[in-house]
Amino acid sequence: MAPAPALAAALLAFSLGAHAQAPLPALVQADGALNPAWRFVGFPKAKADLPPTRFEAGRVDGTPAVQVITASSYGTLVQDWSGNAPARLQWRWRLDTPLSGGKTPPDILTKAGDDAALKVCVMFEHALDRVPFVERTVLRIARSVSGEALPAATVCYVWDSTHPALTQAANPYTKRVRFISLQGKGAPLARWVHESRDVAADFATLFADELPSNAAAPRITRVLLGADSDNSASTSSGWVADLRWAEQAP
Repeated sequence: MAPAPALAAALLAFSLGAHAQAPLPALVQADGALNPAWRFVGFPKAKADLPPTRFEAGRVDGTPAVQVITASSYGTLVQDWSGNAPARLQWRWRLDTPLSGGKTPPDILTKAGDDAALKVCVMFEHALDRVPFVERTVLRIARSVSGEALPAATVCYVWDSTHPALTQAANPYTKRVRFISLQGKGAPLARWVHESRDVAADFATLFADELPSNAAAPRITRVLLGADSDNSASTSSGWVADLRWAEQAP
């Protein structure tokens, strides 16, 4: 298990104060600019010299989208959305250049290669009394060190080019973050892929060991998109578009 400062660094980028609002704001405004409702969050002061992942508004195949570019970097765009999980979270994404050219092979299952070329994450107001004692203690220390209300549970959807699609695991630094690789090894590049996920069901699957039977998913506190390549010192480029809540599958 990572020590408290490392856990704080791993989780702080996911954490901002929440305020309630119904829809997710558009990623790109009508004027073609990045929507300021989505705020950039990087690592805390301990890694302040780490290059930021770049988020640039643009168009690809006629679609307004956010280009996500990494170069030994880390960064997320966070929206402080708060409420019960709607039926589905939907978005489109495409990976043009997978993680490559680094000093370490990217491998999301290991600390040495824990990077993602694209990710969309949802944070939950998970009850601390459902977190195992040791992890709960480390999380409390990490919250104290960081001065932030670090989330006790985060579900991430990642585009990973190393492992098979639908790989599920906990982040190698902390079990407070668990992921599903929706696109995996061999997924086509430079092509839009539509995703639609029942985030409450995914939370129940990934955190089943911490939930009583038939328990409802806790409230959502934040939604984010991002990419990182700091561990493998690699580069990547992709796009995310049309990130929104929907009441039913397409």
